[in-house]
Amino acid sequence: MTVVPGKATPRGRFPHVKVSQGFAYVSGTSSRRPDNSIAGASVDAMGTVALDIRVQTRAVLENIRDVLGAVGAGLEDLVSVTTYLVSMNDFGGYNEVYGEFFDESGPARTTVAVHQLPHPQLLIEIQAVAAIPQRS
Repeated sequence: MTVVPGKATPRGRFPHVKVSQGFAYVSGTSSRRPDNSIAGASVDAMGTVALDIRVQTRAVLENIRDVLGAVGAGLEDLVSVTTYLVSMNDFGGYNEVYGEFFDESGPARTTVAVHQLPHPQLLIEIQAVAAIPQRS
């Protein structure tokens, strides 16, 4: 079990990543920062909330990259991802940013819509599985 220093503390009793039999299983990861603010979420002086799926997607993938790095893997080692979107209206923006990180040789992917995530400003969460490279 690994909780990665410098990343947002899990909101429950679980690790950021669990390594077993050569694979890294990354827990659902959001754009939440270590200070509990949300990348891609802002509130103006009038209290209006602005949420940006592109910023959140990029932050989620960067968080997953960092978590994998803590166990000797990287985004290129992902074999499977499951993405949870609060609204399929965000699929286009999510897909656009995802395509900046991966092409058709990337991990298998499933994307589903969910009623809500653990914070009202979260639009996306991704869980992932990576094969940890064998170093000689």
